[in-house]
Amino acid sequence: MPTVPDDTSHDASPSHRLRERLAPLLSLASTRGDRRLPSERDMMARLQTTRITLREALNELEAEGCVYRENRRGWFVSPPRLRYDLLACLPFHEMVRSQQRSARTLLLSAEEVIAPVTVARRLGLAEGERVYRICRARLVDERRVLYVEHHLLPRCFPAILEFDLARESLTELYRREYGIRVGRVSYELGTCVLSSDAASALNAVRGSPAQRITRINHDQNGRAIDCDDEYWRHDAIELTLSAAPQGV
Repeated sequence: MPTVPDDTSHDASPSHRLRERLAPLLSLASTRGDRRLPSERDMMARLQTTRITLREALNELEAEGCVYRENRRGWFVSPPRLRYDLLACLPFHEMVRSQQRSARTLLLSAEEVIAPVTVARRLGLAEGERVYRICRARLVDERRVLYVEHHLLPRCFPAILEFDLARESLTELYRREYGIRVGRVSYELGTCVLSSDAASALNAVRGSPAQRITRINHDQNGRAIDCDDEYWRHDAIELTLSAAPQGV
């Protein structure tokens, strides 16, 4: 269970003082299968506090990755983070299974659209050119943690929308059906808040903190072939970099 920082100073705010009293509830919830905390009304009664102070304390804990919210379901203790090695470039399901966790993908939409300006710039397209857009939600241990928008070049992957994109790895499809191998990946990393689409896909509250990872994939010839915009619940992953040491 994430550790609740101890702050017993006399000038601590009411929300900081409340966090210490919340610790036993977080500890108990972490032993349950669903890791759910009591309702806000129940916690207010148990802790003899106001809704404003409770919300402030929970929001602080959420910002630190100790708890998270699901829309219309309440508050939960965050499970252990998934290690996301940027240099490993593993497909989602393989990355999750390698850490003894379960993975599942939901296909939300798949269509051909005019490339947004940012996507056109990344892929070197002219204004008005079209791309395939695939939107998926991804689950770890049945918790929705990732909303991703893939944009693909149709000329590289004709008829790819006809495949079962909830079950198939795009990387594997590229290799098996089109003879295209991802040779190089470039990343853009940042923090953001969840948009309406991302929040809905993750059963989260709009405006919740998120980790944004943009991937631009290049084939074995160095050609940009697709780009992904990943929106992770910010408490769900730990970014790492693993590389073999260079000779000295």
